[in-house]
Amino acid sequence: MKIAVCDDNKTARDNIVSLIKKQVSDADITTFPSGKEMICFGKHFDICFLDIAMETVSGMEVAKHIREEQEKGSSTKSILIFITGYREYMEEAFDVNAFHYLVKPIDEKKFAEVFRRARREVSAAEAQNKKYVIVKSSGIQQKIFLKDIYYIESSNKKVIFRTKGGKLDTYGKIEEWEQELGDTFYRCHRCYLVNMEKISAYSADTIWVISGDKLILAKKRYSGFIRQYMRYAKDGGIVNV
Repeated sequence: MKIAVCDDNKTARDNIVSLIKKQVSDADITTFPSGKEMICFGKHFDICFLDIAMETVSGMEVAKHIREEQEKGSSTKSILIFITGYREYMEEAFDVNAFHYLVKPIDEKKFAEVFRRARREVSAAEAQNKKYVIVKSSGIQQKIFLKDIYYIESSNKKVIFRTKGGKLDTYGKIEEWEQELGDTFYRCHRCYLVNMEKISAYSADTIWVISGDKLILAKKRYSGFIRQYMRYAKDGGIVNV
């Protein structure tokens, strides 16, 4: 588990590192004195502790950069935890799917609780990334990782998997796949089952996925979608199944 701590105040950085090591003594921690250095470092971290109010490049800009890169499908979503003296950025933190927002001075008990939950989410994400389904297409049984599926489409008696590797057709019912895939996928329309991880934007009647495709969001399914997606976002981009 790789952890990043980005804060332009050395005392604050050292304090966060100390709090982390109280729970995980051998934690793999990389510290950054500026947002620019963290962006230039360019490597994936499982958990990122970000100060917001830094000179030149803010923690919010770092978070947006991280999400933009991860939406391209380069890696799993990092757990983002903001640690700041300012409460007014909470709405922006939600926009980048922040896992939590801790206000300075840091309450040690609260930090310990949030960090424990973050580690559990990382473990859940790792387990999710290993999950796969077997799909029979053209007489061949194929293994498809859930993380590589953008969405599933129902067409006549066929089910079409739209994946990172392309299109895959199989016979069956979308209802059967909805039950098998669980809460990380949402039935946004009678013909579509979308992977929550692959959603880049949505409106009242449309869902955009990172492949560039647009899916119909049925009016009667909108409220259910919002509830599930908000839960997904609140938990740092992970839905436990």
